[in-house]
Amino acid sequence: MPSQQMLQQKSSEVEEIVDVLKDCKSIGIASLRKVRASQLQELKKTMRGQVTFKVLKNTLVKLALEDMKKADLSQLEEYLEGPNVFMFTELNPFKLFLLLEKGKVKTFAKSGDTAAMDVVIPVSNTGQPPGPVISQLNAVGLPTRIQNGSVWVSKDTLVVRRGEVINDRLASVLSKLGIKTVELGISMRAVYDNGMIIPGDQLFIDIAATQQSVITSNQEALALALEISYTTKDTIKPLLQRAHQKAIALSVSAAIPTKETIGDLIRKANAEMSSLNSAVEKTTPTA
Repeated sequence: MPSQQMLQQKSSEVEEIVDVLKDCKSIGIASLRKVRASQLQELKKTMRGQVTFKVLKNTLVKLALEDMKKADLSQLEEYLEGPNVFMFTELNPFKLFLLLEKGKVKTFAKSGDTAAMDVVIPVSNTGQPPGPVISQLNAVGLPTRIQNGSVWVSKDTLVVRRGEVINDRLASVLSKLGIKTVELGISMRAVYDNGMIIPGDQLFIDIAATQQSVITSNQEALALALEISYTTKDTIKPLLQRAHQKAIALSVSAAIPTKETIGDLIRKANAEMSSLNSAVEKTTPTA
């Protein structure tokens, strides 16, 4: 039976957790599996002032959540399994996720590890002499050829997708080829942000794809605005240029002389005169 002193200590710890939960905009829960102590210390150092990291017992956090009796916060309980680190911050949850991703390091896979990315083995020289390595490569789906006394991968080949488990055979081949497919670092389970729970797999943002999407959308919006003559600070100049060009073309077509059109009108008249002269010469009988 726990002593009175131990019970008081736990009660005090729960109260401290409650106080932190009450005062924080965002609460992140991340797995500590495959996280080196040095990595966690480095994150604490680089994110000091932005994020407070606390390694708390799941049982105490559950008690704190029960004491608070807040339905939205209680949803965090489903993520309270295994070793976790809790992050308390005012940061946007997506920015927090990106900061944690930057802190990860790549390493060689072991059997049972999960691939951190799609792994495509390109056409390349393995640097291995012909021998058992050929059957090892073929066993994981890699086509091979012998060239200049060395084993080559003969075709770009996808061997594992992001999130799939790497078996022992593939882990061995990837290690031989010097390909690191596992990331060590803090993996976000979920974030509680202003009353909403965001699962970790929904926090990933493809920055390059998002930037390209914004650029494409901006170009399409600009083209549409110009097409319908919708005036904004971005369209007013090209719209005026287009209107000016149309006005010039209309003036020339209607033979209205202005300082902008007189040159074009003279050139047009000269061209028409030359054309008429040529037509007359063709119809005039020769003596």
